[in-house]
Amino acid sequence: MLLPRAAHTETALRDGRVLIVGGFGDAGGDEASAELYHPRGGRFTFTGRMSVGRQSHTATLLAAGSVLVAGGYDPSGRRLATAELYDPATGRFSPTGSMRGPRADHTATLLTDGRVLVTGGTGPGFTFLATAEIYDPRTGTFSATGSMSVPRESATATLLRDGRVLIAGGHAGRHADITIYASSEIYDPATGRFTRSGDMTIPRHKHDAVRLNDGRVLIVGGSDARDDHGLYASAELFDPSTDTFSPAGSLLEGRYKMRGTSLLLADGTALVCCGAARAEAFDPATDRFSALSGNLGIGPLFAAAARIGSRSVLVTGGYSLSGPATNLAWILRG
Repeated sequence: MLLPRAAHTETALRDGRVLIVGGFGDAGGDEASAELYHPRGGRFTFTGRMSVGRQSHTATLLAAGSVLVAGGYDPSGRRLATAELYDPATGRFSPTGSMRGPRADHTATLLTDGRVLVTGGTGPGFTFLATAEIYDPRTGTFSATGSMSVPRESATATLLRDGRVLIAGGHAGRHADITIYASSEIYDPATGRFTRSGDMTIPRHKHDAVRLNDGRVLIVGGSDARDDHGLYASAELFDPSTDTFSPAGSLLEGRYKMRGTSLLLADGTALVCCGAARAEAFDPATDRFSALSGNLGIGPLFAAAARIGSRSVLVTGGYSLSGPATNLAWILRG
């Protein structure tokens, strides 16, 4: 990339390019800049700048092709309520309605009706949020919807085939006061409410989730309260027909700080890209993981990933436990 980034976002656009937004750099400052990756030439170019630097924000491709960028931390560490839209046709960001309150490290999920569900994260003063809201692209406004049963940061949100959204795991609190959840809940857009679902086999946060072609949801990695000293190599599967989780094959390496970087390829294989030096592929037919050839080197944390083509993934940035944010990029082929 043109700049080092971690805790940034990566969004595959409809024309095949990839939008990379924000994050923090090697000097620790947040970036208002954005870049485009051009698969045909394998190069990065700058595009429009946001109104403010953001990291730990969300970026959601809307049905019309624009990208909603919402919340996150600004360069001074304050949480943001503002949101903006990126137009791929003009390469510019423009303001849209603000969220109902500041939040960072939240989730954003495109619903089947074109709206966006925003859940959890942290608010001012390191409060942990159970609240949720809905962005409506027709009006450019956010509105409140039902709240989760508990506050959740570092949870996952996965759109199910029936249009509901599975929220799994996460935590509230910090250090000695942290609570890591095994619980999950499901948001129903028809009612605007969350209802408790089954518990995962273990409490986990800073994990990842991806929906498989058969409708099940693969949950991978994460950690316990010891953070990098308590990495998980375990995986599990959520079955929406029974609202239950069951163990799946184990990863070859423990990994965490990887949300949004596990992606489904066209052949139904799930590629687990980040949080460790090697990427792994999950075969739903056998419930087994296998390592991809090659090595990412740094084992990027808080990197970003997006699918390009049918069997390839672009991974960008991140940092390691021993080094700052990087501008490195990789192409992974499943």
